[in-house]
Amino acid sequence: MKSKTGQDFRQLRARLLLRTTAMLAAAVFIVYAVYTLLLRGRFASWVIGCLQSLFRMDYAGAFALYERTFRSRMDLILLLSMLLVFAVLFCVYLRWFTGYFEKINAGLDALLQDVPGEISLPSELLSIERKLNAAKLRIDRQKSDMLASEQRKNDLIMYLAHDLKTPLASSVSYLHLLRDERQLSEELREKYLSISLSKAERLEELVDEFLEIAKYSLSGMTLEYSRINLTRLLEQLAYEFQPILAQKRLTCRLTAADDIPLACDANKLQRVFDNLLRNAVIYSYEGTEITIEAAEREDCLTLKFSNHGDTIPKEKLERIFEQFYRLDTGRGTGGTGLGLAIAKQITALHKGTLTAESENNLTVFVVTLPVL
Repeated sequence: MKSKTGQDFRQLRARLLLRTTAMLAAAVFIVYAVYTLLLRGRFASWVIGCLQSLFRMDYAGAFALYERTFRSRMDLILLLSMLLVFAVLFCVYLRWFTGYFEKINAGLDALLQDVPGEISLPSELLSIERKLNAAKLRIDRQKSDMLASEQRKNDLIMYLAHDLKTPLASSVSYLHLLRDERQLSEELREKYLSISLSKAERLEELVDEFLEIAKYSLSGMTLEYSRINLTRLLEQLAYEFQPILAQKRLTCRLTAADDIPLACDANKLQRVFDNLLRNAVIYSYEGTEITIEAAEREDCLTLKFSNHGDTIPKEKLERIFEQFYRLDTGRGTGGTGLGLAIAKQITALHKGTLTAESENNLTVFVVTLPVL
């Protein structure tokens, strides 16, 4: 680092050395000239001549005045002349030297005031210029990221407000019917109550999803590692999904060794598997099989969640992990389009990867995790 800094300021040191040498040489030359003028030059004759001209004095009187006024104080006059020369030269040198600080200060002002364009400094300060421009670029990127983040938050609010409004309005409408229509049949009353309950449950799901967004997307996540048996975790997950699977006459088959140890944050990783299995259930054909495969390798663990459903087009497959992206908004599957985005984020925190493949009506999500 020291050698690099030395190389960065080599031109500046050379310029300072050259200017300092030139200034000292000029000081020596001027002092010598003043000394020669005062002691060996025609200074005495010039002063006597001025006295004669100004005060109309004779030569003897002018010479006597010169003796009393100047010659007796020549050492003091010489010293003051030298100090004056050094003061003038030092002011010139200081003004030139502080010019560098003025340029740097102007560069900092441009950085703080977000002046468009690159910051330009003298060639001797090229290293500082590069660092200021790098800082300006970083600040511009951070500002852009902040604006994008703010826009995402605004989009999130608008998105959820729209999603919350629909089931809420529907639920309120049916509740008004139940309150105002006194002659409703038991069949209609049961139907309206069922719809209202369904919409209320949908509202609860959306609120839960909003809390997940606050937990996973709008704040940083930290992992709490523990050692688990991955096979038991997957078996429990498949068991808990049985009622949901039964609604579409789906089956879930797990293929894994009896005991697969894994160091991970079990709660967060379970969320990944839950999202992938839920996604498979939503987009599977009725009466088909969902498979979960886990295989150990030397340095990583691979899990595959496969389901039979419509092939996902390539252009949609490339966006499937984006926040708020819904694969098929027309199927009424609900959700905010955050499940897969959250799953990918959690996988990345575990230093793993999450990818998707889809062809011939078979979609496969592949989770790769390092073995710690």
